[in-house]
Amino acid sequence: MKVVNMVGSGSLHLEIDLETLSDEIGQPRARYDPDKYPGMYLRFEEDGPLITVYRTGKYIITGPTSEEELFDLREQFLKFLSDMDVTGNATDEWFSVQNYVCTEDLGQTLNLNALAIGLGLERTEYEPEQFPGLIYRPEGYDGVVLLFATGRVVITGCRSTDAAEQIFTDLKDDLTEFV
Repeated sequence: MKVVNMVGSGSLHLEIDLETLSDEIGQPRARYDPDKYPGMYLRFEEDGPLITVYRTGKYIITGPTSEEELFDLREQFLKFLSDMDVTGNATDEWFSVQNYVCTEDLGQTLNLNALAIGLGLERTEYEPEQFPGLIYRPEGYDGVVLLFATGRVVITGCRSTDAAEQIFTDLKDDLTEFV
């Protein structure tokens, strides 16, 4: 199973003047347009993970593909704010992983119409005119599974890779009845 994205969030516990901060950091590193979105976007590298900072001091990091990268980016962000005198000694003990996005391949093509029925219409959504994948919400899990006719699987909404792997294992077991 491959982790393709992680989301973490935290709070600095202080209010931030995003317009001033964005101007001080400058583009292309920071972008803030309150007419389009209430958060400031911050990237340390072009096409790198994105940090969205809100006036309330809450922030969200998206894009890392490992916990190490996520927590390293958090530390870099906190140090960056401290160096800019936005915060004293910035800490965030409440920072946590909110979501893993993982991919896997079943190694076979799938009949999504048959799977929508087999997995249960109450737990699936399949509207190929709207989206080419079947959306499956397995019972007993927080995660959501996207199944594609090619056999590709995307699992999202899990707070650990263990949870995503368990969903995939159970999914493979369930699919043996239908394929």
